[in-house]
Amino acid sequence: METEKTEALIKEVAELKLQLEEARDTIDAIRTGQIDAIIVEHETGHRLYTLKNADHTYRAFIEKMTEGAVTLDKNGIILYSNSRFAALLGIPLENLIGVPLLNFFPEESKREFNKLLQTGWLEEAKAELDLVGNDGKAIPFLLSLTALELEDGTAMSIIMTDLSSVVENRYVLKAKNDELEEAQRVAAHLNKELQKTIKERTRDLLISQGNFKFLSDNIPVIVWTANADGQFDYFNQQWIEYTGLSAEASLDSNWITAVHPEDIDRTIAAWRTSLLTGSQFETEYRLRKDGSGEYLWHLAKAIPFSDEEGQVMTWLGTKTNIEDQKQALAKKDEFIGIASHELKTPLTSLKGYLQLISSYRKEEVPATIRQFTNKANEAIGKLANLVNDLLDVSKIQAGKLAFSKYSLSLNTLIHSCADNARFMYPTYNITVENSEEVILEGNQERLEQVIMNLINNSVKYSPVNKDIILSTEVIGDSVKISVKDFGIGLSDHQKDRIFERFYRVDDKNYAASGLGIGLYISAEIIKAHMGKFGVDSKPQEGSTFFFILPING
Repeated sequence: METEKTEALIKEVAELKLQLEEARDTIDAIRTGQIDAIIVEHETGHRLYTLKNADHTYRAFIEKMTEGAVTLDKNGIILYSNSRFAALLGIPLENLIGVPLLNFFPEESKREFNKLLQTGWLEEAKAELDLVGNDGKAIPFLLSLTALELEDGTAMSIIMTDLSSVVENRYVLKAKNDELEEAQRVAAHLNKELQKTIKERTRDLLISQGNFKFLSDNIPVIVWTANADGQFDYFNQQWIEYTGLSAEASLDSNWITAVHPEDIDRTIAAWRTSLLTGSQFETEYRLRKDGSGEYLWHLAKAIPFSDEEGQVMTWLGTKTNIEDQKQALAKKDEFIGIASHELKTPLTSLKGYLQLISSYRKEEVPATIRQFTNKANEAIGKLANLVNDLLDVSKIQAGKLAFSKYSLSLNTLIHSCADNARFMYPTYNITVENSEEVILEGNQERLEQVIMNLINNSVKYSPVNKDIILSTEVIGDSVKISVKDFGIGLSDHQKDRIFERFYRVDDKNYAASGLGIGLYISAEIIKAHMGKFGVDSKPQEGSTFFFILPING
């Protein structure tokens, strides 16, 4: 009895294997176009399905598609699937044919798919839905549904476009272009152009969307864009109204005609530097106003937008009218200059009277009075330094910071500054390293002013570690002079602004006195010596301020 059952099972398994081989052969024949019809067992009986005009070329084309393609009957059963769709899901092709497509949707998407399918029988329809692959992970697809009239009735053709990379790119674009959120919402609805839209770079999205133009035309600043080569290709309505130039007349390099002649070379040089380095563009220049013909100061800024490989694709810039701020700053500079000159005279007189008191010989001056006189002299010295700094700022702003230049010994200058600093700050360890004998063409008093200012800053911002190192280094035909400390250091933001006029380091854990003009004056002095200023620093690790001067002998 057992033997008969075993033989029956072996026979049944053999028949099933045969049926499986026939099914595989059938699927392969459908895929390669060897047959034009299949018979599918249905609850009402066997049904014959044929593909209208299904020749070898058409089927070969379907198989070569990068998108998935399936055909459904009225009940949503998969009559045909290309191998690409099976590969996308990670499911063998033979496991797809004759199975409801609905089985491959997650529960939360099935209702939406049924609704989409109902619409598709009436008209062409598209939607983005997730399907579940063989590994259980959701895969985003764009489904394009088209009803087909076949010999045996109507079937549903669905093209499946894998949106995995598209979805990922959406997140990248949003992170890079916060100001294009509205444009992205519009683009998200343009499903028919989805692939093309995703391939478009930031520049195309920025210019093409109407909402960006509406925004740029209604804000009180001039907005412009330029391509990667620096050719201007867009100006908003504010530019047109301000300059009187049409959009066409302002493109390429024609916009420069609205810039004050004295500012053209400096503006072009700054723009070329940004194009070359890919760094943010920022400069100030005067623009001619249509009608009055007057030139008003504007602050121009631009940032580059890059693709995934870091290549600049477009520039977005603004021009903001700062004429009122400039005038206010000029009045402040004028006031500083006048006040400094006015303070100079009484300070000189006061210092003279104190010297007379200190040197008075007819009667003995009490020790307490002498002590007070000395403290007053120290205070007057500090105040005189502040007044001198303010006078220097006024001279710089007026372009009158002039001084004579002559040959001087750098080694002598460095050691002289170190000696002065040791006398002024006896509790600090001030050393000189690698001091080379170099002859410079410059002004010793002004260069000493720069070095002493750097030492003063190091002392001011190094309350704990009191080591300060002065050093020089010959680099080709230039020499680098450095002052290094181990104090509180600077953040990246502070390093970007440290040489601005009146900027003071704002550290919540440390408060320091000063007007914030010492480094500004120092940088201008070095610039007048045809040199360059710089700083290397990390928070809580210290700072190294340095300047580089050409060697002239």
